Amino acid sequence: MEKEIHILVIPYPIQGHINPILQFSKRLASKGPRVTFVTTTSISKSIQAHAYRSLHIETISDGSEEVENFESLDERLKRFKSRVSQSLAKLIQTHNSSRYPPKFIVYDSIIPWVLNVARQLGLDGAPFFTQACVVNAINYHAHQGAIQMPLEGSSISLPSMPSLAINDLPSFFNDTGMYAVELNLVVNQFSNFQEANWLFCNTFDKLEHEVVNWMANKWPIKTIGPSIPSMYLDKRLEDDKEYGLNLFKPNMDACLRWLDAKEIGSVVYTSFGSLATLGEEQMEELTWGLKNTNCNFLWVFREAEEKKLPINFLRETAEKGLIVSWCPQLEVLAHKAIGCFMSHCGWNSTLEALSLGVPMVAMPQCADQTTNAKFIVDVWKVGVRIKVNERGIVTKEEIELCIRRVMEGEGGKEMKRNSVQWKRLAKEAMDEGGSSDKNIEEFVASLAHSYC
Repeated sequence: MEKEIHILVIPYPIQGHINPILQFSKRLASKGPRVTFVTTTSISKSIQAHAYRSLHIETISDGSEEVENFESLDERLKRFKSRVSQSLAKLIQTHNSSRYPPKFIVYDSIIPWVLNVARQLGLDGAPFFTQACVVNAINYHAHQGAIQMPLEGSSISLPSMPSLAINDLPSFFNDTGMYAVELNLVVNQFSNFQEANWLFCNTFDKLEHEVVNWMANKWPIKTIGPSIPSMYLDKRLEDDKEYGLNLFKPNMDACLRWLDAKEIGSVVYTSFGSLATLGEEQMEELTWGLKNTNCNFLWVFREAEEKKLPINFLRETAEKGLIVSWCPQLEVLAHKAIGCFMSHCGWNSTLEALSLGVPMVAMPQCADQTTNAKFIVDVWKVGVRIKVNERGIVTKEEIELCIRRVMEGEGGKEMKRNSVQWKRLAKEAMDEGGSSDKNIEEFVASLAHSYC
């Protein structure tokens, strides 16, 4: 494969979207093409860069350097679209007169207007869907008007999926007033998707085979995941041990030293991602729920949240717990001391746990996390879902019960066995000749046939 094929890749600039698209970029580069990963100014100063050696990284303006006052999400999205449309066009024009003019752009599915910019300048393009295929399918049905809002009834039936309770749907569907902008964003991913010849999804065939088959019968969907570093899957990409672009500085040494001193499978790893914020009452219930299990726990939350901890909690749990502001999640999940992962169930975290064979305690907060939790429990059978009470709070008793269900007894052993099975299938998908690997190979071969 010659280097003349040049692919641009652009994510939406939040960590949960950057990581999988960056990993896909590494996979593409490993197959031969020249790949330029495009970041934007809102994250360029925060990134801790350990660039994969085969990637080129360039930064374009998203207008964030000009913003002084707080923006609403709607204002931020409009500004992002306006400025990135301009600066991306300039980048493409610059490269078009270079030795390696780009031929194709892979773009985050929530910024579908990138395809219009690319087409005007002679490039073809394809969206990269960062969420689960089942969530993409739900959003598609909403785009087509098959899901009526406001929602009625207690459940909903959609092709290729189990019956979904209303609280199994993405949270944006349950409060269309509060989440009108977010709902519009995810539904509009499908505004022009039928114009693309490829649709890339961060999943693997056997994980979501029914919905993948349903979608594949309609559109050119290609599963290319799980998009996590090669070290934790097939180990075919040299030195690919981490994502490489971190918006937060991980507290690596302290986490791993602490884990090394713990028994195998004895630690509850707890993290709710970079965006979730828990109220003070919920934080207190969570702290005592963790303490009452008498399990070792590693808990990650932002420094700004520490003031919500109950008085004396750190002192009373010093022997059993470690609290840090950030950590290398993949290394932690892969550590032999981890017994389960209590998570908000964002798709990246869910794929990481599945790929590393770690059972889960699902405590979804918003967005697609509720749907992911449904499949974690009822379809993949690798975890339990914490129930909220009538006030929307998860009690310490419920937290303790769910952790014990995963960490102890026959039910927990079965979840572990299922998790190990999904780990094997995830590796198989990304290994040479696996379903995801073949899809990436076919894409690169298609570009070679079209442009070389």
